[in-house]
Amino acid sequence: MKRIAIYYPYFLGGGAEAVVLWILEALKTKYDLTLFTFTPPNFHLLNTMYRTNLSNQLIKIHPIFPPNLSNIGTWLIANNQDIRKIIIHLILRKFKAKSQEYDLVLSAYNAADLGKKGIQYIHWVKVIEGGKQIYNQISNFSPEKLKENISLTNSSIVAETIKKTYGIKAAVIYPPVVINLEETSWENKENAFICSGRLVQAKQPHKVINILKAVREKDLDIKLYLTGGGGGVAQWKYKNFLKKIVAENSNWVKMYENLSSEEYAQILKQCKYGIHYKKEPFGIVIAEMLKAGAIPFVRSEGGQVEIVGKENQELLFDQDEEAVEKIVIILQDRNKQKKLLNSLKQKQAMFSTEKFMKEINQVVENYLNQNPPLP
Repeated sequence: MKRIAIYYPYFLGGGAEAVVLWILEALKTKYDLTLFTFTPPNFHLLNTMYRTNLSNQLIKIHPIFPPNLSNIGTWLIANNQDIRKIIIHLILRKFKAKSQEYDLVLSAYNAADLGKKGIQYIHWVKVIEGGKQIYNQISNFSPEKLKENISLTNSSIVAETIKKTYGIKAAVIYPPVVINLEETSWENKENAFICSGRLVQAKQPHKVINILKAVREKDLDIKLYLTGGGGGVAQWKYKNFLKKIVAENSNWVKMYENLSSEEYAQILKQCKYGIHYKKEPFGIVIAEMLKAGAIPFVRSEGGQVEIVGKENQELLFDQDEEAVEKIVIILQDRNKQKKLLNSLKQKQAMFSTEKFMKEINQVVENYLNQNPPLP
């Protein structure tokens, strides 16, 4: 079996995790895989969350931090940006030192100098090399070297940004949506919105509350479920601010933190609508709303537009006032709801795990067929 080394520095949640885990799932029976990461991942937990079937018997793990100290290390990564960047480059340094031993090197964590030409899945630009120059010195990072890799990305808008930033082309392979739900009829769903993702300032869930509060003032009785987690110590001030707003609106807003995948799915499938405020490179939670049969309202710029479709302009907003206006129109018109549901249902297959694995396998096979195996 040909040997593949995969770079992914740490597991702290988010859409990028689904990508790396399903890359491993796609390749696990065809190749000898080694994952270079910070500390050994808990495959049992990750399999439950992302519906993969991975194990240490299938995937070799090359950690740089001992398992018995993983909790401390993970806490430091989550709460200290400098430590996080140092660890990213320490792992990359080890990865590059070993890269010549593998038939293929692959970064599932953005654009990287991998020590030799490989494949990179880019979620956003300048994630590894961004920041202080001293970080790059740890791994002897070369911005020119990353341009030699075959590049994949999560949306067309990120592909455009990659072209502007690095001057290279990237093929779009949409991330897999792994949530698995029994379909609930529209009539049996709640007249409720779900807002998912990390409960941090960058996502601005408080603005979602403000928008839907204005909708309620139009005599529309709706609920909101906020689900998520993350943020660490750095976000405690915002989290307290958000909790205060939730408490003030507790008759219609509920916040759930750190739900299991099953608990999250149960809430998601009951909601007729979704809403997301941040402009995203892709937006995995929006694709989950789509797959659950909800109607998601999203910003009019960003990768999330590709999920709901430019043709569904009724769901795209720029300003908060525009969001209120568009939501009120849809909530009051059952025919518009039916039309949107039919349009959105046709997009669900774009984000299937089967499609993702097939496309990843094709890229890897093409690479290996053009590059002779190591002796």
